[in-house]
Amino acid sequence: MAQRSTLHADVVIIGFGAAGACAALEAAHAGARVVVLDRFGGGGASALSGGVVYAGGGTREQRAAGVSDSPEAMFAYLRQEVGDAVSEDTLRRFCEGSTEMITWLAQHGVPFEGSLCPYKTSYPSNRHYLYYSGSEAAGGFRDAAPPAPRGHRAKGRGTSGKVLFAALEAAVRRAGVQVLTQTRAKELVVDADGRVCTVDCERLTGAAARAHRAVSRVAAKPGLYVPKLARRLHRRAERLERRAEPLRIHADRAVVIAAGGFVSNREMMRRHAPAYRAGLPLGTQGDDGSGIRLGESVGGVAAKLDHVSAWRFITPPSALLSGLLVDRHGTRIGDESRYGAAHGQAIVDKHGGRAWLLVDSRLRSAAKRQIRTQTVWFQRMQAEYLFATAATGGTLEAAARKAGVDPAALKATVDTHNEAARDGKPDPTGKPADFVQVLDQPPYALLDVSVRPSTAYPCPVLTLGGLLVDEATGQVLDERGGPVAGLFAAGRSAVGICSNSYISGLSLADCVFSGRRAGLHSVKELTDADR
Repeated sequence: MAQRSTLHADVVIIGFGAAGACAALEAAHAGARVVVLDRFGGGGASALSGGVVYAGGGTREQRAAGVSDSPEAMFAYLRQEVGDAVSEDTLRRFCEGSTEMITWLAQHGVPFEGSLCPYKTSYPSNRHYLYYSGSEAAGGFRDAAPPAPRGHRAKGRGTSGKVLFAALEAAVRRAGVQVLTQTRAKELVVDADGRVCTVDCERLTGAAARAHRAVSRVAAKPGLYVPKLARRLHRRAERLERRAEPLRIHADRAVVIAAGGFVSNREMMRRHAPAYRAGLPLGTQGDDGSGIRLGESVGGVAAKLDHVSAWRFITPPSALLSGLLVDRHGTRIGDESRYGAAHGQAIVDKHGGRAWLLVDSRLRSAAKRQIRTQTVWFQRMQAEYLFATAATGGTLEAAARKAGVDPAALKATVDTHNEAARDGKPDPTGKPADFVQVLDQPPYALLDVSVRPSTAYPCPVLTLGGLLVDEATGQVLDERGGPVAGLFAAGRSAVGICSNSYISGLSLADCVFSGRRAGLHSVKELTDADR
């Protein structure tokens, strides 16, 4: 067996995505010696993401776009989305510090821009970097607070999570943080007083590390769209890991777990969220729950592991907001202007995973005209697929029979909707009037938006639960609600602001918020020798 190497640091951070990078920056700024490690090359799900940070209260980008917003309005909206995931005090701190958070990210090199998207979309094109990324303008929400766009997309073509993480990675290295990639945390060690003091790891070096990095990089991005390819490449990476050498890293002050969620752990998904296994895992193979399990191994307690976000977006094109989202019984599922994760959750939890979007010929033509101007490449592919595979018919009943939807019930649903729309009455599901349109122009089409495996129209899923933490410090809690000495958690390894429900940008924003919190307070966690 190879001889074990040893390193010493004040703070050791497990996981080098957005949460780990932000924790490292705050700990280093406070004067700590920081080591951050990652099983792969760094970036994790953050680098694969759209690079959207949910922020408001009057950011520079909002002001540049002529948007009026306040921390109070942001809080009033998020209180409805967040529920009891965190306390009101924590959510207020998040909202009140939101503008500073964007400024802090910009100071570390993350580019933002106040170019406002003029239409509702799941993700803006490369012309726009500020947009309504949640349900702010949907029925039931706009009454609680004036709607404001708070989705701040890092400026970069395509999906710009890579731009956001590249800036954070460069800032971490400038701060003098020691970054160890191709390094896997295997065990946490506690001292005689029960304090987490050491991380036992396995690390690849030389040619094996380079090969591992290359394989895992391919598995991360293309594998996101082809999970079978990702699993096959991951098995190659695991074979390379057999050549890893043992490494022990002593943490004189604290360890921070920021290793992501568990969406790639099929056994954990089967145990905690079996209904969501048909979705496309949104993350890397590193999102295997290992960070959560490490925390549990030393007394930490996990919660909300059954909370999973499933994204079933029906826009772009934005014209599709005027369609009707129905189940196999022909019943409306809800306000179509809601955020896509709200649709996904309803479809999975209440409608057996099956759903269709009804459009008429007028609406279909308007949507097709918008495809070229409102979509990025993957949205364009998905929209074209939905139109090409739609069940169509000269009557509502004919389209319904082709799709497997109850014909009589669907006609009754549409008649009720159309009657209210013609008479100027409120939509039966509360959809705002500016998204309501009479559907009476045949032929009709039912676009299949069910949650099931599909390469052309996948339904991404993201786990939201994790280790319970002290909301003031980010310190991991045990079963009695007391702190686990020397251990902190952040990002999707921890219960946080988005652990009840998700809207675009809220997970990355929580990674920044909770990562900075854990990094700052980890430095304050003193060993006996410091007292």
